[in-house]
Formats: sequence, structure tokens, C-alpha cells
Amino acid sequence: MKGRYSLVLPALAVCALVALAAADVSVDYNHHTNFGRYHTYSWLGVNSSGLWQDRIMNAVDSQLSAKGWQKVPSGGDAKVSAVGHVTERDTLETYYNGFPSWGWRGWGGIGTTTTTEVPERVGNLTVDVFDTPTKQLIWRGRASEAVSSKPEKNEKKMEESVEKMFKNFPPPEKG
Repeated sequence: MKGRYSLVLPALAVCALVALAAADVSVDYNHHTNFGRYHTYSWLGVNSSGLWQDRIMNAVDSQLSAKGWQKVPSGGDAKVSAVGHVTERDTLETYYNGFPSWGWRGWGGIGTTTTTEVPERVGNLTVDVFDTPTKQLIWRGRASEAVSSKPEKNEKKMEESVEKMFKNFPPPEKG
């Protein structure tokens, strides 16, 4: 029995870590919109802090370009807007030292636990696409936890979130 659990538990732990590390991405769009008529886009703007404005814009530009959309300075078929928001939240981490207070056949031991608060940066990104003539929202992508607490991984994590967001863009035509 012990052998079976020693193989399964590490695999479950790895799956849980992968699921927690991945950004949660959701997409919604106007199902009555013919996305085939859009070929160009212009930026309305990016509402985020300094360095992130260019990073977000470059990531979205890359995805839209790969989908055949062309960026124009103004007057595009569609307008794109993005909002990046980073907040800080506390995560509790608990460490166990020594023997636990429970044991096999009633034997107990002395153990200690230490819990610390670790501040963690959490970033959310929303990208909106509007129809230029009507100014109606036609597509929205959202990524939560698009920023990690490790600055060296932030740009890659954000790019992966945007790539996942635009994976099935433009939406298929109804017919």
C-alpha cells in the first residue's frame, strides 16, 4: 500500500502546483458580431503602471498581428483597450518542525509550527475590443493572476496569459 501512495502523491502535488501557477483566463464576446469584417485596429490606451503599459501593448499587438489584424495609428475597424491592475495580498505559510503531536500507536512527540505572512503581488489584466463605428464592446478577455510575486517571471507570465486569452480569437462565425 505504501508503495502505491508514494507514487501517486507526488504526481498529485505536481498537478496541483501546475493548476495553481497557471493564470485563470476567461473570454466573452458578442455572439452576433461578424469578426470577419475586422482587419485593422487602433489603441484606445492601456491603463497600467509605466513599464507594464508597453509590455501589455506589445503582447496584445503580437497576438492580433498573428491573427491577421493590422495595427493602424487611428481609424481602425476596431479599438482596443487594456487595463492592468496589480494588488498585494498576504499568503500564510506554515512550517512544521520536529515530531508531530500525534503518532503511531499513541506515541506522541513535541513539534513546533511557525506561520508567517508573505506579501504576494497579484495582477489582473482585462483586454477589451470595441467596434469603432458603434463603440460597442464586441470582445473581452480577462486574466487573473497574470503577474507573479517574482519580478523576473512577470513578463513571461503576462505574455503567456495574453497568448491564452487570444488562443481562439477571433471567435468562430455562427452559421
